[in-house]
Amino acid sequence: MNEQWSSFLGLANRARKLISGEELVVGEVRKQKAKLVLLASDASDNTKKKVTDKCAYYNVPVRIVADRYALGQAIGKDARVVVAVIDNGFAKKLITMLD
Repeated sequence: MNEQWSSFLGLANRARKLISGEELVVGEVRKQKAKLVLLASDASDNTKKKVTDKCAYYNVPVRIVADRYALGQAIGKDARVVVAVIDNGFAKKLITMLD
């Protein structure tokens, strides 16, 4: 199961439907463009609280994934703590894969 979601996330990245980085993701959530937020399980408590609170306020689903290295590797970059999917189709498919 782990391989599937990370491959699909890589596809979403190549389609330019992802935003990564805490401040950029929070900005997309505020603009209500983010459809799904993926948060690494090893993110700091401060980052977890900030991102989950913001997503709860704007009704954006959040899913916790393995760790920052798995999340970064999935999108072909270094370690990433938080990623936002900005496309409905990709978001819905990822939610079904992660649940």
